[in-house]
Amino acid sequence: MKYIGSPQFSEPPNPSVGILITNLGTPDSPTKGALKTYLREFLSDPRVIEIPRIVWWIILNFIILNIRPARSAEAYSTVWTEEGSPLLVHTKNQAKGLNKALSSLYGEEIIVHFGMRYGKPNIESAIKQLISAGIQKLLVLPLYPQYSGPTTGSTFDAVAKDFVKRRWIPETRFVSSYYDHPSYIEAIASQIENHRSKYGESDMLIFSYHGEPQSYREAGDPYFQQCIKTSELLAKRLALKEDKYLTTFQSRFGPREWLQPYTDDTLKELPNKQVKSVQIICPGFSSDCLETIEEINVENRQYFLDAGGKKYQYIPCLNSEPSHINALLQLVTDQCQGWLKSA
Repeated sequence: MKYIGSPQFSEPPNPSVGILITNLGTPDSPTKGALKTYLREFLSDPRVIEIPRIVWWIILNFIILNIRPARSAEAYSTVWTEEGSPLLVHTKNQAKGLNKALSSLYGEEIIVHFGMRYGKPNIESAIKQLISAGIQKLLVLPLYPQYSGPTTGSTFDAVAKDFVKRRWIPETRFVSSYYDHPSYIEAIASQIENHRSKYGESDMLIFSYHGEPQSYREAGDPYFQQCIKTSELLAKRLALKEDKYLTTFQSRFGPREWLQPYTDDTLKELPNKQVKSVQIICPGFSSDCLETIEEINVENRQYFLDAGGKKYQYIPCLNSEPSHINALLQLVTDQCQGWLKSA
């Protein structure tokens, strides 16, 4: 029977384990007002924008929040579903799938919830639910395979901020990255193989990762190296020759130099190098979202075709595919060594 009680007074014979999966977040709706609220929270995070606060506050409040919400709302409206934003839908389904898989192995002594770093449901509310359910141990799993300060680091900040307000906190483990975990590599590779079994191969396979400013890398952020390593492991698993795949970086913002090569520029150049067909996948994204559905599958497709490309195929993220749920299951099992006993 699952223990529901006050963890500060007694510990059950088989302490409950809580799994908190997190992702970046989403606005409540594809409207200018909702986007302004979301972007204010997101872009106010010093992990995301590392420039002097007073300078950024002026830029954010007097320029960006007066221009970008309307543009972003228009983009979000093209990907919004009846259930809400794709990122929210996929993350919810991932939590349900992982909870079902873990429950079949470990019974009722394990609980899975999800929280968003920005927007709703937030990380604070998810932790509150888990602690109210009586957990004694907590595993935090940010769904970012490669560590980055603006994503994984910021998630740690949000968890720590919540813990500061609590008299009692559970024994906690935090997954900082899983860019080279065998089950994750296998899941991505299988996604590519399944696509190619249906549609054939292309002249070039592109691994597109979300970008970040080059200055973050120079300051010690390991994100770039971890992305490169993921690509190398996938290429090895798929037996790709060096001239058959590329690693690129998308979604740059502002005038600063970001990690290169840029995805959009690369797609504009490839047709002139006799690359007429491409397949592109985003291994750094656990769920399809605005940046994959609209930016990669629509905007960048047009860049490639306008430049003379003939065939462009986007390979979807893992989302709640069984291979992804299995990968998360293996990752959680590895991280919870000593915490779990089979049902």
